[in-house]
Formats: sequence, C-alpha cells, structure tokens
Amino acid sequence: MHGIHASLVTPFTPSGEVDTASLERLAVHCLRNGADGLVALGTTGEAAMLSPAEQHTVLEVCRAVSIEHGTPLIAGAGTMCTAESIRQARERAPLADALLVVVPYYLRPSDEAVLDHFAAIGNAVDVPILPYNIPYRTGKHLAADTLVRLLSLGSVAGMKHCAGAIDRDTLALLATGTGKAVLAGDDAYVFPMLQLGAAGAVAASACLAPAAWAARAAAAGDGDAVRGLELHNALFPLAEALYSEPAPAVLKGCLAEVGVIDEPAVRAPLLAPDPGSVSTALAAFHALPALALEGV
Repeated sequence: MHGIHASLVTPFTPSGEVDTASLERLAVHCLRNGADGLVALGTTGEAAMLSPAEQHTVLEVCRAVSIEHGTPLIAGAGTMCTAESIRQARERAPLADALLVVVPYYLRPSDEAVLDHFAAIGNAVDVPILPYNIPYRTGKHLAADTLVRLLSLGSVAGMKHCAGAIDRDTLALLATGTGKAVLAGDDAYVFPMLQLGAAGAVAASACLAPAAWAARAAAAGDGDAVRGLELHNALFPLAEALYSEPAPAVLKGCLAEVGVIDEPAVRAPLLAPDPGSVSTALAAFHALPALALEGV
C-alpha cells in the first residue's frame, strides 16, 4: 500500500446509468500514466448514491483493469453501523485487495468503540483493511495514540489519514514508526506528508493528472525534495480548484472536458459545478509541467 492510488469518480451516461466504458477508460488512464493503484467506491466515486447492483458493476470493471495491469484495487466500504459495515465488507472483499473503511461518522462513538468497530470488520473478511480517518467529515477525532493502536490491529494494513492540516496528531502518528502505511488523503497536503514519512496517497486529482502525481511520488522516493516541492507548487492550485465546490463535481467537469470520461454528471444532492470553477481548474491543469499531460 505505497505510492499514489487514484480515487476514481463514477461516470454516468446521459440517461443516468453507470458508464462502464468511461470508467474503464479512466482506470486505464490512471494506471498507464503512473498511478500505483486504484480506489473504487470512495466518496469521490459517489458510492453512497449508487445502488448495490451499480456498486458491484463498478468493482467488476475496476477489478478487471487492476488485474490486467497487475496493480491493487482498494474498495470503499463502511457506514456508521458496524453490522452494515461488515455486510458491505464481506460483499466487496472478493473483488478487492484491501478495503477502505471510514471511521464511524456522526455518532461520535468512544475511541474504544472505534477500535472494536475496526477489529470486528477486520475479523469478518480475508483482505486487509485501511481505516479512513477524516475527522472534519465524520465528526470523530482520534488522538495519535488511538491511531497508533488502530494501526496495531493485525487486520489493518495501513490508514488513509485526512486531518485537513499537518497537526500535532499527524506529526506524532508519522513519528511513531508503526511499520504500517499511512496514506495522505488531502491532496493539498501530500507533499509535506510524504516528506514526514507517509507511504503514499489516495488522491482524487490523480484521476486528472496521474503522471504529475507519479512524478511527485518518485521525487519523494528518490529523496529529491527540490523536485518534490516544485511539483507540489505546480499541483497545489489544481488541488485547490478541484475542491472549490463539493467534490467530485469540478473534477468530473474537467475529466469530461479533456475526454477521459464522456459526461460530467453527478447525482443528487450534488449539483453541476459553476462553469467558471471548471475553467479555473482546467487552467491550473494546463499550467502543469508537460509530463502532467501525458495520456490526455
């Protein structure tokens, strides 16, 4: 679970169905241009707005592409309910190499309850799990010592960490050296996270610019902080622009404009983005170094 894992959008046809051809093209685009793996059925993929049959279709398409390219597929799973999370995990595990499981949201259970939640899910499936820590969305803050305990679970292979900042808990987590992969999840903070020892990232903007993201990860692996900072400064305006409206609306608009997917449609309660937001993001994309445009 190292490197850049592209968090895929779920494209839709004009009639509102899952566009499997566009999804396959997007997945291939990411992997051919340097992404180390794919993430399907994440928040970026509007998983909560898909029917169970559509979720299965998305996984089947992404699994086939991952097998063809010899790369891992991470599947999103998990709700605020432990029993439902176990059901989802068991359903999706056969088509995944790992499961990305969000910290229970809204309820704000105790830290011990969160640990029990992940232990129960991990014991229910045969693939490793990656807890998804995103307190500004879940409403549940986990201190660094709890995050370390979470990583110590045998079923846990690593963690997607989205603190929304390089805060004290993030510094303490990365300084602990658990031996488990910590993947950055906030696109704008990937460079400092890599410099501090993160193993990689789950990045939605890697759908649009996988080659640039791969180059950033390579610079970190080579210890080339100067090159890494150069790429960070180039990618930061793109990350800011893509998240200027609720995701993945602007990202889908950009992907449709450059022809990676056919349609930019999102599902309610999301709305189509302002055209100006898409134009701003595309300008940031086209301002990237030439390597970012490979395959587009």
